[in-house]
Amino acid sequence: MTKTAGCVLALCAGLFAGRGPASAQEPRRFNFENDIVPLLSKFGCNSSGCHGKAEGQNGFKLSVFGFDPSADYTSLTQEGRGRRVLPSLPERSLLLAKASGGVPHGGGVRIFRGTDEYRTLHDWISAGLPFGAPDDPCVVAIEVTPRERELTFAAKQPLRVTATWSDGRRSDVTRHARFQSNAEGLAAVDEGGLVTAGETPGDVAVMASYLGQVDVFRALIPRPERIESYPSLPAANFIDGLVYAKLKKLHELPSPPASDADFLRRVFLDIIGTLPTAAEARAFLADEQPDRRGRLVERLLARPEFADFWALKWSDVLRVDRQVLGHKRAYAYYRWIRDSLAANVPYDKFCREIVAAEGPLADAPAAAFYKVVAKPGEMGGTLSQAFLGVRIDCAQCHHHPFDRWSQDDYYGMQAFFTQVSFKPAAGGESLVAGNSAATVHPRTGAPVFAHALAAAAPSAEPEGDRRKLLAAWMTSRDNPWFARNFVNRVWAHFLGRGIVEPVDDVRLTNPPTNPELLDALARHFADSGFDFRQLIRTITASRVYQASATPNATNERDDRNYARALLRSVSAEVLLDAVCQTTGVPEKFQGMPAGCRAIQLWDSQTPHYFLKLFGRPTRTTACECERTSEPSVAQVLHILNSTELHGKLSHAGGQIARLTATIPDDAALAEELYLTFYSRYPTESERQTTMNYLAARQDNRRQAAEDIAWSMLNTSEFVFNH
Repeated sequence: MTKTAGCVLALCAGLFAGRGPASAQEPRRFNFENDIVPLLSKFGCNSSGCHGKAEGQNGFKLSVFGFDPSADYTSLTQEGRGRRVLPSLPERSLLLAKASGGVPHGGGVRIFRGTDEYRTLHDWISAGLPFGAPDDPCVVAIEVTPRERELTFAAKQPLRVTATWSDGRRSDVTRHARFQSNAEGLAAVDEGGLVTAGETPGDVAVMASYLGQVDVFRALIPRPERIESYPSLPAANFIDGLVYAKLKKLHELPSPPASDADFLRRVFLDIIGTLPTAAEARAFLADEQPDRRGRLVERLLARPEFADFWALKWSDVLRVDRQVLGHKRAYAYYRWIRDSLAANVPYDKFCREIVAAEGPLADAPAAAFYKVVAKPGEMGGTLSQAFLGVRIDCAQCHHHPFDRWSQDDYYGMQAFFTQVSFKPAAGGESLVAGNSAATVHPRTGAPVFAHALAAAAPSAEPEGDRRKLLAAWMTSRDNPWFARNFVNRVWAHFLGRGIVEPVDDVRLTNPPTNPELLDALARHFADSGFDFRQLIRTITASRVYQASATPNATNERDDRNYARALLRSVSAEVLLDAVCQTTGVPEKFQGMPAGCRAIQLWDSQTPHYFLKLFGRPTRTTACECERTSEPSVAQVLHILNSTELHGKLSHAGGQIARLTATIPDDAALAEELYLTFYSRYPTESERQTTMNYLAARQDNRRQAAEDIAWSMLNTSEFVFNH
């Protein structure tokens, strides 16, 4: 039986095991990339935590996930003093001896003697370590079956992976594919591709990969308690219908609408990063007009804090960095971002002005981006992540392990920026797009010409400033990532979780939880002329956004499908401003004018312990992950014990001193404290408890009020958005 070099291990391995030289069958023809690399990947040998790490492991280095078979072949066959593979004594090769436990191995036993995989490696070594022919077939695609399934709790679903080869053959490669679940708590997958559902409703994606190709299986796991007659739910706009359609499949019901007080606090924090004052809360809660929530949103969109707050967020992504730019340039860059938001510049225009920025820095503040992100490859990677939500950085060195991106894609994006340079100009520097050397592929040495992601590579560089072509493609309404990425980022901010999560990691193997919703939001955004404010109006008007954070029996275990509002951490700057506002004592920031709020800090390097402790980013990357939002013990202890916070509570000119001096009635004081800290009136029980505490300490009423305020600062209701 003749086997081509592209035969799949699952079909071929073991067919010749135990057969001597006298066998009538033709010896197997091996191809290193097709037959051996999948085993190195399957057993984790070339993972980034083992021999695939940048420096290798214990002197043995493989390319991560097998992206460079030629280098791996050299490492195995020519390095290590020839001991890694011994054709004369295959079983004594370190590759087999260590992996099978015959020799101590830091990675433990990865392969067992007698298995098909062991025999395949043994026979390849015994055959003289063939690399294969250049025209051997290669894998061009894989397909996972089934594509999707609805699974009950604890149900099992085996997956099959079929490879399509360049010669047209199709073969089962399940045994040597790698699998990974994007939500282990919902469904796990073993190394053989057996998916086991958990006991939490939701949906999950399981990635399969083989020889650089990937595909995805999706499972919907509904609640076992079916809702046979799903109610007709009122909808404020298209968002509600699309979310409710998904909830119906999961047999979940949405939580009821949030109270006016909860909505008030939520929308203030979400739109302007600022708490409502007691007076603002009182006025809104007294408004009985049916359009009061919509009118509140309009007022917030018109406030200066809107531009302050969102400029802070975009300064993180676009890396406003005083240490790199200097004070004057960094502030000008920040002001350009803030002014663009204040003027509601269409988002596509905003992005084009950054991507294609040119001219003197004094006239084109957006060009400062290219001073902070100074390398062409980093420019392409940062802008892809910021504006498309696509991470291509790892493709600089190897094929993206979970997506389609290769080194060709990475260097094709880099080529758009190799013309960028700065030249001296009156009053500073000027960004120009000049001539540049060709971008060269690091492995092949061939030139790589500028081309957009997923586009065919051209045969020559485009004429003129290539960034203008990129900007036009990137911001087109037909771009498959641009509008979707922005609406997903905004949705994640307002709902607590992206439709794609993380928001800047869009890929085939990380699919949206509600693709219909993501598509509809993107179309709505593009149809509005990329109007950021209109997108906010639409999201905040939905019943989904306005839902209560109180779960019901059907949705209490689901935090991925927007059946209820999620308890969300606020940013470090927002929390510090909330403390300052409620205590009536502003913070003093080094180098900033008096009265400056934390959300107005354009310089992320402004020293401040509280901001650092609560997760302010350093802006060294465009990744949203730089800003940490996970609560910590240190944060809890700081709010409990901080002398600075206690000083604000007890300040003679602060809010508590003023309230106790001007409100002699304990019931009225209790009400004012709740409106100040929680933006709501106290319940009757809370009112009575507060009054009793104040009445028992009439000899030091201000101290008693400070105690109450301190206790309110240390509650989840104050620290979180809900």
